[in-house]
Parts: sequence; C-alpha cells; structure tokens
Amino acid sequence: MRRPTNLSLEPDAIERGQRYGRLHGKNLSQLVNDFLRALPLEPVRQRDLSPLVRRLRGVAAGGQTDREDYREHLIRKYGGH
Repeated sequence: MRRPTNLSLEPDAIERGQRYGRLHGKNLSQLVNDFLRALPLEPVRQRDLSPLVRRLRGVAAGGQTDREDYREHLIRKYGGH
C-alpha cells in the first residue's frame, strides 16, 4: 500500500529525475522509491567490497603516506635515475 509524503527537492534535481524517468519509462515517485529501496540497511563491511574498491577506499581514507614514502614507491615502480 502506498502512502503519500512530501519531499523538498531542488528544481534541477527534479528536472534531472524527470528527464531520466522519461528515458527509462518511470515517473519521479518510482525513481525515488527504487533509490530508497536500494539503500543498504547495514554498514558496508570491508569484505563485501571488491578488491579494487578496497584499495581505493584505503586511499580515500587519508592513509599515513607522506611525500618520501611516495617518492620511494615511484623509484621502486619505475626505477631510479
């Protein structure tokens, strides 16, 4: 059973959603419903991520690598002159 609700959305987001909906045969309510149903209810666990995403997540988390560590990495990877 559906229940009406009010959402406050930015005009550009509404327009983008409507354009996307026309391309995919859905209205804005269906898009919002699909998006909300796809949200995970539990925190993402490290082991649930692909190896590539785990590596990227580590980089994005602001690791403790400093300039000298990076320089040494480049020397190992590409060789020194």
